[in-house]
Amino acid sequence: MGLWGAVTSVVRGGLSEEHSNAAIGGLANTRWYSRVAGLGRECGDLHAGDGAYYRPHDFADASESELSRARFILVQPDNAFKSMMPNTIRDLLVVDDTSYPYLFEQNVGVPLKSGHGLIRCNVYRPKDAKPVPVLATYGPYGKDIHYQDFHSKSFSEVSPQHKSAHSAWETPDPAFWTSKGYAVVRADERGLGQSPGVLDTMSRGTSEAFFDLIEWASDQPWSTGKVGLLGISYYAGSQWRVAARKPKGLSAIVPWEGMTDYYRDRCRHGGILSDGFIRFWWNRQVITNQYGRPGRKASNWGPDTIEGDLPEEELQASRHDQNIDNQNNRFRDDPYYASKEYDIADIQVPLLSVGNWGGILLHLRGNVEGYVQAGSKFKYLRIITGRHDLPFYYEEEVDIQHSFLDAFLKGEDRVGWSREGKVAPVSLVLRKGNLGFNDAEREKAYPRREENEWPIARTQYTKFFLTPSLGLTPKGLSPTQPKSKVSYRALGNLESPQLVQFTTENFTRETEITGHVTAHLNVSVTPDPDGPTPSDIDLFVTLRHIGPDEKEVFYTGTAGDPVPLTKGWLRVSLRKVNKESPRHREWLPHRDYTSRDVLPVIQGDVYPVDVEIWPTNVVVEKGGKLVFEVASGDTQGSGIFTHCDPLDRPPEVFQGRNNICFGPSLLNYVTLPVIPEK
Repeated sequence: MGLWGAVTSVVRGGLSEEHSNAAIGGLANTRWYSRVAGLGRECGDLHAGDGAYYRPHDFADASESELSRARFILVQPDNAFKSMMPNTIRDLLVVDDTSYPYLFEQNVGVPLKSGHGLIRCNVYRPKDAKPVPVLATYGPYGKDIHYQDFHSKSFSEVSPQHKSAHSAWETPDPAFWTSKGYAVVRADERGLGQSPGVLDTMSRGTSEAFFDLIEWASDQPWSTGKVGLLGISYYAGSQWRVAARKPKGLSAIVPWEGMTDYYRDRCRHGGILSDGFIRFWWNRQVITNQYGRPGRKASNWGPDTIEGDLPEEELQASRHDQNIDNQNNRFRDDPYYASKEYDIADIQVPLLSVGNWGGILLHLRGNVEGYVQAGSKFKYLRIITGRHDLPFYYEEEVDIQHSFLDAFLKGEDRVGWSREGKVAPVSLVLRKGNLGFNDAEREKAYPRREENEWPIARTQYTKFFLTPSLGLTPKGLSPTQPKSKVSYRALGNLESPQLVQFTTENFTRETEITGHVTAHLNVSVTPDPDGPTPSDIDLFVTLRHIGPDEKEVFYTGTAGDPVPLTKGWLRVSLRKVNKESPRHREWLPHRDYTSRDVLPVIQGDVYPVDVEIWPTNVVVEKGGKLVFEVASGDTQGSGIFTHCDPLDRPPEVFQGRNNICFGPSLLNYVTLPVIPEK
């Protein structure tokens, strides 16, 4: 029977009638016990998911909906009961004040105010006794997994001044920042590393725990009371959510390439499930570090769980799998997605949002929208190029981070961040010329320009019309053009792309395009002769740049892969635009993506839709061209960010031919943000 002892039954989706009657009818008198897992803290007095054990009659008052979502395991008490108990929580603190140029405290326990256990963090701080400001991170990748073990190739390319015995993926290096007069607090998220509890990434519960960590750090005797947040990707996205909760002591945030909108930016592009990256991310970088997972040390993935390994059944019961949760939920009003919402306008602390023009499938949209929507008095948007992992450690970018944090955490403002009008709110890299991709030195040749706002006030939104002959032209089309269609097969993918491309003539003069792009398309679907009746259309659109030499210009993507200018997506059944929302803008149509917004798609009917395309920048040189691509699935540049889930895109719903329809009242166009010279 192994670690589980005498397990008599495992019941998923609620208790069986037999067990339910027994539980309510007094099974406790026979000295049997129950454990419930898989419920969040919203279940009130059940405290489910916190590892507690209960007698069966403890569930007598549970609602039917709570029981239906539970996973009960009935076990005999005595030895079997003891073997199934969660690990005994111990004091694991280790202090080392001699081995490093900073004081190192490992596995510091931080109690959670909810009463549901603790999280553990490492604290790295200068050895002198005076209080210092704190830089905090909270995430899943392992506070004790060294950067070199996490991604050896990336670590080999990191600037030497950010390599130390405690370097970790996507986080500030302790040796560097302690030398600059900061303490670094790096925490394992609940259910990961050395932090016990339920693994539930990007959830409201994790934000609450991060909130507690920040307030704890601000109260420590070695802290000045001021806490800043600095990190990449997950360690950036978590900043937006916790900053909106306004924890005591939080004084500035630097979300470096970090999404703000879990649904729109990360999980469901235009309503379409982005399953490829979620699966890669979860399987490689998250579940491998779950608290209690055996074999971590043997896999060179940080230390094993000090309090002991847990059996697979316990691990499964103590996590919420993002693959499953995103597959099972489709709309923003589903509780899963709704629980992750927050108001970006609640963010009031000084903010430096750093986005990357190449982050066209995950973070760029969030950095831009986060900057626009945040309520901070002092907020700045900085756009860079390069890979996702390395620019954070470039000397020139670290200087920006350092001066910004010094201004708001130490009151040492060398640049003017804290003085209105002193530093331009927006700083942009301009992508001019073909410098190749994944070449950091060459990309330094891109010029940088400051602006006073985003979007740029002098933007001239210019329509480029699609033509049935596959042209893309700023010239208006004849109102008497005959009806016609340009068609392509549905359900394309990277291995078999299905698309059509519309191409401009050579530009006659240099033209800058910087900002938000939209596309207005008139679409329909035609069934195959012997196929199912399609009832939806997925649109995948891409903007590409062709240089004067007639070769496509590729840019550096998230993983150093070649990417086009930008991409956009839309599931046509979710085409409804909420023009009443304060977030709706002509250059960025706002959709609620709720279950109430679903509209029919009927074969033969033509549907006008407006597609949001993520922001971009390019300087098209004289002789260059632009290509607008419409596809039914992922195309070049998608990389690991694919949308291929068979349950989300079944042939029964999508198979057939997709059409772009033309006619006297059916104009199709892309609106480009053209920037005139100052």
